[in-house]
Amino acid sequence: MESNRFYRQNIKAENLIFFRACVEQTDLYIGAETTLEEKAKSFIKEYRQQITAYIKHHPEFLHSLTPVKPLKIAPPIVVDMCNASALAEVGPMAAVAGAVSKFVGQRLLEFSNEVIVENGGDIYIKTDRDRTIGIYAGHSPLSGKIAIRINKDNTPCGICTSSGTVGHSLSFGKTDAAVVIHPDTSVADACATALGNRVKASRDIEYALSYINGIPEIRGALVIIGESIGAIGDIELCRI
Repeated sequence: MESNRFYRQNIKAENLIFFRACVEQTDLYIGAETTLEEKAKSFIKEYRQQITAYIKHHPEFLHSLTPVKPLKIAPPIVVDMCNASALAEVGPMAAVAGAVSKFVGQRLLEFSNEVIVENGGDIYIKTDRDRTIGIYAGHSPLSGKIAIRINKDNTPCGICTSSGTVGHSLSFGKTDAAVVIHPDTSVADACATALGNRVKASRDIEYALSYINGIPEIRGALVIIGESIGAIGDIELCRI
């Protein structure tokens, strides 16, 4: 979300230690049972190199705003992004933050039974207890006042957020927050972009949520634009 990611000062979880792992433009905030910063950084470097090398062979992967098919040389993270973006009908880079969160998080599960990886509003979570995820929605009066409850039995999963008013990520919509929950974090990220793209005013919320709910395995979705809010699916909201 925003470059200074000040909202992270409110991120905490009982029994987990949080730390940053930064490599160039990738800035992850990770919760685990122990500090795994160096391992996380090594995984980030590995996946960044794979994506960067692939882009040199296939520049369209970086720039396309519509799905592209992966080349035979594509590494798993690139194939994953292509598949996720195809489901959401967006470009593959719309899934990059979620994919990095997921791939790094899955590797860290070798060293911690619980892992939360936050990447600019895109979260991979595997937890042994129920958690509450707050929603930051820019200047909306609802920002910081609403949260989503995540049942431990529904993890690992992704909770990803797109915004047309917060941060520097490309969005064609005007949402303060477009949130999608999906078992696959890459898909959640791509779908959050697709959801946000379809909302330019509060009157668009119902249509956009209905569209995104038609994507396989979507667990729930939420849109906030100004004072308006809409939700669909198996999503439990609570006040903060």
